[in-house]
Amino acid sequence: MTDPGADPESNAVPSTTEPPKLDTKKTVAMAIVGIVTLVLIFWKVIPRIGSYDDAWIAIQGMTVRGVVSIVLAVIVYNIAYGFPFMVATPGLSYRRSFQLNQAEFAIGNGVPAGSAFGLALEYAMLASYRVKAVVATAAIGAVGVWNVFISLGLPVLGVIAIFFSGRVESGGYIWAGVIGLVVLVVMVVVFGLIIRSEKTAAAIGRFGNRTVGFVVEKIKKRDRPDFVPAILSFRSSVADLVRERWRSITVAELAVALTQFLILYTALRGVEGPTESTPILAAFGAFAVAQIGMMIPLTPGGLGTVDAIIIGLLTAMGVSSGTATAADLVWRASSYVPQIIIGVICLVTWFRKAAHQFARSGSHSPQDA
Repeated sequence: MTDPGADPESNAVPSTTEPPKLDTKKTVAMAIVGIVTLVLIFWKVIPRIGSYDDAWIAIQGMTVRGVVSIVLAVIVYNIAYGFPFMVATPGLSYRRSFQLNQAEFAIGNGVPAGSAFGLALEYAMLASYRVKAVVATAAIGAVGVWNVFISLGLPVLGVIAIFFSGRVESGGYIWAGVIGLVVLVVMVVVFGLIIRSEKTAAAIGRFGNRTVGFVVEKIKKRDRPDFVPAILSFRSSVADLVRERWRSITVAELAVALTQFLILYTALRGVEGPTESTPILAAFGAFAVAQIGMMIPLTPGGLGTVDAIIIGLLTAMGVSSGTATAADLVWRASSYVPQIIIGVICLVTWFRKAAHQFARSGSHSPQDA
């Protein structure tokens, strides 16, 4: 793109792309389902595959060195978390990208059904940074698509890691990996074809009308949806950005995922007893496969679903139930609580700056926060 997305010297650009509107009833229903799911997982599921009592004993036995290692991993992770929107939004500084990413995390992962609110917040913050609406839509779309690719790609790598760890009978995992790989490849190929040409994107939309639309028509007894306009609109917003920045977006998203795994691995090593030593491949396999839980839109940030998968896989690979539970709880607390706090600080700082600037000049575009 030749036109920079963020121009701190220009006036705010009128929006040509409206941010998504919230469906209040659906959001409330999803929030209720999420809370119930979360309670059931931590109350009923995890005690069956793990052990809270043994986990507490393991946590109490952590050394200073182990705690320091976790703190350092958390710092590295939060630094990495600031990059995705910077590399996806031309002209956006790291400071603003960090503020946006952390604030969105606090809303999207700290509130039931918060993903919808987080999406609206991304639009609002990018608008306040004077990012043009079309550029903001492209950045949000690209980051969202890459998040899906990572959530589908990591489990494939996780299956491979579990296979080479030799810790479990991997026949079932191999088939799961093959299926996951096929799904991922199909998604990447379809996405690439959509980006490649408008004609191909329209053809894919028409194919969707004939297949998915037919199913919708039969099951929900309503007219077939038309996917062509939505696909063409999506393509027009992200095509140039993806062509120019797909490598940097990929590196940034992988850095976030791998540094989060670093927290889990340091937590696991920190709570393990003197006779335990889980191979890094086994730990990565459990973490990576568990990311599929992020695709289950019941709880914020896969809270509960990802945890149950991690504990279940670690115990299946020979880690004691107490150690597996302790590692997950320390990982979750270390990667979740500090980031929520940082995110709230970023959100409040941004909001106060935006409100002050609006009151002072009548503009909704604050200076660099």
